[in-house]
Amino acid sequence: MRQLAVLTFVTLDGVMQSPSMPEEDPSGGFQHGGWAAPYWDSVMEQVQRHAMSDPYDMVFGRKTYDLFAGHWPNAPSSALADRINAARKFVATSQPDSLYWRNALPINGNVTDEISTLKAQDGPLLQVHGSSRLIQALLAHGLIDEFRLWVFPEVVGGGKRLFENGSPPCQLHLTRLEHCKNGATMQFYRPVK
Repeated sequence: MRQLAVLTFVTLDGVMQSPSMPEEDPSGGFQHGGWAAPYWDSVMEQVQRHAMSDPYDMVFGRKTYDLFAGHWPNAPSSALADRINAARKFVATSQPDSLYWRNALPINGNVTDEISTLKAQDGPLLQVHGSSRLIQALLAHGLIDEFRLWVFPEVVGGGKRLFENGSPPCQLHLTRLEHCKNGATMQFYRPVK
C-alpha cells in the first residue's frame, strides 16, 4: 500500500491558481498569475530537498500535465529534471492518446476509484502536483495522506483555492515546518484519522 501526497504552492489566502506565470491558468478571469515567481529560488531548493529527492510517481490533472509536459522534457539535464522525466505520470484525462511525455499513463474510468487502486498497489509515493480539480475530488473521497504546502506571503483575493467551499471538514497535524528567508514557509500536514 502506498501513500498519496499533494504538493502545491498557495498564497496566504489559500489560492493555488497560476503560481508560476500569468498565462499558466487565467481561467475564471484570474489576473494574478505568477504570484510565486519572486520567491522561486529559495522555495525550489526546499522542494527538491524535502519533496522530490525520494522516489515518487506523479499524478496530474490534464491542465497541469500539459504545463509540465511542455517544459520538463526539454529542460536541461539536472537531478530534478532527470527524476521528473523518468517518473511514472498518471494523468486524469479524457484524451489518453494525446499523452506524449515519457512514462505517462492515462487514468481511465472513475478517477477516484483508479487512484484508490493505485494506492492499494506496491510502489513509491504518489505525488499530486497542482491539479486543483483533481485535488477537490481526492479531498471529497478522503484519498490524501499528506499535504506538502509552500505558503507564500501573498494575498491575491479570488482564484482556485486548495480548500474550496464545500471541502469536507478535517483536522490536520503539522509534521514538518521550515521557513525561507524570503518569507515563504514549507508546511507538511497529515490528516488526523
